[in-house]
Amino acid sequence: MVDTTGVAVAGVTAHFRWLERQRFAHPAQQIVFQEYVDAVQEAQARIKGLDRALQHTLEQWSREDETRGLMALLGVNTLTAITTLAELGDLTRFDSPRQLMAFVGLVPSEHSSGSRQQRGAITKAGNARVRRVLVEAAWCYRFPARKTAVLQRRAEKTAPAIQAIAWKAQKRLCGRYGRLSARGMPKNKVCTAIARELLGFMWAIAWEHKHPGSIVRKAA
Repeated sequence: MVDTTGVAVAGVTAHFRWLERQRFAHPAQQIVFQEYVDAVQEAQARIKGLDRALQHTLEQWSREDETRGLMALLGVNTLTAITTLAELGDLTRFDSPRQLMAFVGLVPSEHSSGSRQQRGAITKAGNARVRRVLVEAAWCYRFPARKTAVLQRRAEKTAPAIQAIAWKAQKRLCGRYGRLSARGMPKNKVCTAIARELLGFMWAIAWEHKHPGSIVRKAA
């Protein structure tokens, strides 16, 4: 589920209120319609239960602090952060963000012939689960950069340096999403490009968590 930091929740609630007002002339149509609505609400209730169980698991995990650091990023909810760390392990084992991006398969493929180089679609050579959650998270950057109350509360559970990285990521990626879209690039390609850079910011947060102050010193 995409983490839109509270925006989607209000929209879903309003949509269900609208659905409650719908009436159909034929009784059978009304029954089928209500069965569909009930099925969706039941599925959502199960998802909420799984989310609560996931949150409880996080509180007992040895990598809780690192996970919460990733959750300071827009679009990175509990499921996305846990999936990334559980599937990839220690992100700092990669010497650079580029190595991590290549490992996950988010870098463009390359076809070379003599002095000619041509870039194609992403390699998809790495972990498909991580690619999926990152591309899903990338959709959140179609909105202008903004520190929502929910996102700010999550960020406040992390160090100031990590908060700074997360805000830098949001400003850059929201702007990049807008620029790429304005060029007419297909949305799926835009989200893939954003997901690639988002993974780079995840690497930076993991590195800062393990080596406090190191990112700032590198930037200087």
